[in-house]
Amino acid sequence: MALNAQVKTTLTVAGKQYQYFDLTKVNEKLSLSSLPLTAKVLLENLLRHADQSHVQNEDIAALIEWDNSKASSTEIAFVPSRVILQDFTGVPAVVDLAAMRDAMADLGGDPEKINPLKPVDLVIDHSIMVDEFGSADSFKHNTAIEVERNKERYQFLKWGQKAFDNFKVVPPGKGIVHQINLEYLARVTFVEQLNGQQTLYPDTLVGTDSHTTMINGLGILGWGVGGIEAEAAMLGQPVTMLIPEVVGMELTGKLPAGTTATDLVLSVTEKLRKFGVVGKFVEFFGEGVKHLSVADRATIANMAPEYGATCGLFPIDEQTLTYLKLTGRDQSHLDVIEAYAKAQQMWGSDSLSQAKYHDKLSLDLSTVVASIAGPKRPQDRIELTNAAKAFTDWMTQQQELKLATSNTQESQFESEGGQQQDLPAVVAKCEYNGQAFDLKDGAVVIAAITSCTNTSNPSVLIAAGLLAKKANELGLKVKPWVKTSFAPGSQVVTEYLNSAGLSTELNQLGFNLVGYGCTTCIGNSGPLPSSISKGIQDAGLTVASVLSGNRNFEGRIHQDVKTNYLASPPLVVAYALAGNMKIDITSEPLGNDQQGNPVYLRDLWPTNAEIAELVTKVVQQDMFKQKYGNVYEGGEIWDALKVDHSVIYNWPASTYVKRPPFFEGMTRQPQPIQAIDNARCLLKLADSVTTDHISPAGNIGLETPAAEYLRNQGVEPVDFNSYGSRRGNHEVMMRGTFANVRLKNQLAPGTEGGWTRLQPNGEQTTVFAAAEQYKANGIPTVVIAGKEYGTGSSRDWAAKGPLMLGIKAVVAQSYERIHRSNLIGMGILPLQFLSGESADTYQLDGSELYSIEAVSSGQKQTTVTVQRESGETLSIPTVLRIDTPNEFEYYRHGGILQFVIRNMLA
Repeated sequence: MALNAQVKTTLTVAGKQYQYFDLTKVNEKLSLSSLPLTAKVLLENLLRHADQSHVQNEDIAALIEWDNSKASSTEIAFVPSRVILQDFTGVPAVVDLAAMRDAMADLGGDPEKINPLKPVDLVIDHSIMVDEFGSADSFKHNTAIEVERNKERYQFLKWGQKAFDNFKVVPPGKGIVHQINLEYLARVTFVEQLNGQQTLYPDTLVGTDSHTTMINGLGILGWGVGGIEAEAAMLGQPVTMLIPEVVGMELTGKLPAGTTATDLVLSVTEKLRKFGVVGKFVEFFGEGVKHLSVADRATIANMAPEYGATCGLFPIDEQTLTYLKLTGRDQSHLDVIEAYAKAQQMWGSDSLSQAKYHDKLSLDLSTVVASIAGPKRPQDRIELTNAAKAFTDWMTQQQELKLATSNTQESQFESEGGQQQDLPAVVAKCEYNGQAFDLKDGAVVIAAITSCTNTSNPSVLIAAGLLAKKANELGLKVKPWVKTSFAPGSQVVTEYLNSAGLSTELNQLGFNLVGYGCTTCIGNSGPLPSSISKGIQDAGLTVASVLSGNRNFEGRIHQDVKTNYLASPPLVVAYALAGNMKIDITSEPLGNDQQGNPVYLRDLWPTNAEIAELVTKVVQQDMFKQKYGNVYEGGEIWDALKVDHSVIYNWPASTYVKRPPFFEGMTRQPQPIQAIDNARCLLKLADSVTTDHISPAGNIGLETPAAEYLRNQGVEPVDFNSYGSRRGNHEVMMRGTFANVRLKNQLAPGTEGGWTRLQPNGEQTTVFAAAEQYKANGIPTVVIAGKEYGTGSSRDWAAKGPLMLGIKAVVAQSYERIHRSNLIGMGILPLQFLSGESADTYQLDGSELYSIEAVSSGQKQTTVTVQRESGETLSIPTVLRIDTPNEFEYYRHGGILQFVIRNMLA
């Protein structure tokens, strides 16, 4: 009898009987209290699939015998309950599925076998841009522009919704994927008919956005994966992983007055980054957890990628049920959730107090203070009282760096910081909206209440509204150079702000609704007014953005803005009033009232009691039920999109959606793995190169290879849109690979952007042009990199783009988890320098030839043979970062999608 049959038992809730796989019956030696919540969920997953080939008894035994003394070497297969996508990463995923149907047909298979086997929800939320702002018509205009720009993509997604089973699309204008997931899609406990019986099991998921982790705030295990991995999960492939290391973070105390959940998450992010949780799972427990609402928990869980963890999981408890009830879930299902969680010993923070974690740390919530983070990394927290000084100090450091390097060739990539123009001090004379003003260094030119991180949290949005109300009463105005915007993650936000009378207060300061979706945080901040943009560029000013988001990486928010700060929504409003990062908003006035008296932040800041009272009053269940009652209905514009009902997609002549070449020449059996001989280095990079550096999502520069391609296709510059919106067209995306304006390639010293030098003659050219030349000459290429290669968003094009440029391998000091997985998923070999070694150890300058022997299953190390121009050769030992047997199979097949197709053909 299979183990899962032995542990099946029944649970009766409100007179209904359910089947489930009882963890308490697995093994008499198992003490469930010693298992972290993560281990319990993974154990249940293995038990439920114990009769399938990807689960071995040894895998189950390894979890039962939970060993927190060391990292596990046991690989397990995790089958998520569902998959969630957003449109930037979702469009290429659906493009790949459509192309896989073509490939199946070409190879003599049944194309309709290419179909999601798990529930898949795609939320269109990443395409809205802040073109118009500061007016009552901003939302209307931005929505119209969005649909016009993205009509071809939306038609394609609408085709996919009809063509594929188990695939639903939430049309544009509904909200941000993670907030919709939290407020509507999440089940917490699945109820599914299995073998004729109603069966209970944990809601788990993977998503094509790194901030999928926001759902951990509801006690749901889920995390971000690359689009490639998600496609495989949709098609029934398990996510393979080593049994994770789990770190427990104990929270004690309560947040003090004057602080927000944003301040808390910035403290958590800083602390966990310093502690070191990259690739690990984090769980929160302790008395402090009980004082955090689900909205607060979700704020912390959202930023797991920023503190480096795979996820940041909270327990299921009374707060969970309160939130689910508020957001309109049925009471009968809430009863099931509570009964199931208690039966499986997954209920409450107390269930984790005895868990055996690999590491533990703690945070006293009462020590949290008002903070921001920046200027370029989420983990670089700055106490608000020190923010002005920190900005000035940073400017001084950049100037010293510039002076130190001004007479020498720049030879080192610095992903943090850039060249500044701060000496002598300059002023740009600007005019906008009939107002003339001087624009100076430190000017806040973007103030955005945006993103999933904070707009899911009523307390911080109500706080922003109350601060705006008091500012209006005193006659304060936002500075004329500040581009203000408000992009909530859910339509419910507008409802409760309207009910509180705070929408008009925010509007009066220019924080009008610009759209429901991920805007500034993803780089969709839209253009600055032309006079301000020209002033910044002509004077070489270092200006700032302040946003209530989770990402502030270099070059991400806006190309004119070199410093970006994460802050709570009320602080975003405060900085818009102050207008400059050099102002200490904790001690200097934000402006003057009608009588000319100075007004300080303390005069505007609402009390915790004010906020709590208003949240309780205005955030109502009916709002959620009404707004989510028609969540899959798109209205007149969406309904007017014409699509056919074909099984195989009829690829149009489109610059947004184009059949990818990944399966061209594919055979029914994989070819033997080949050695990489005499490759050239395409890029030599240093530490913290992000997926934004590799594959930017923002605006397409006018003088780039991607722009040249679009012009040749008859696209006007005004319609270029963003890289993110054109991810369904490989021609654009391969030209945009390594095209971030802040990228510094050591092969092209003194440059920023997508530049390199063609070897062996050293001619400077674009990365794309060099790659095309190497491919034409039959020369493979490699990338040499430093630490934390691929940090940031789970961006599949950061792996697809390099493949299309002809890159066969990356040799780095270390990798971010998702990006390493994505490289393998596209058939690119990830190698890692031995601990303590780097390109500098071997004095590599990128002019060499690189050869790598063919790798084989189970291999842990391989040698990179380097030949210098002088003829000297050296052998560099490297770690082969294909970590599991499943990953090797993906690599052997040339990629995960080829593996899936061949399995289906077989």
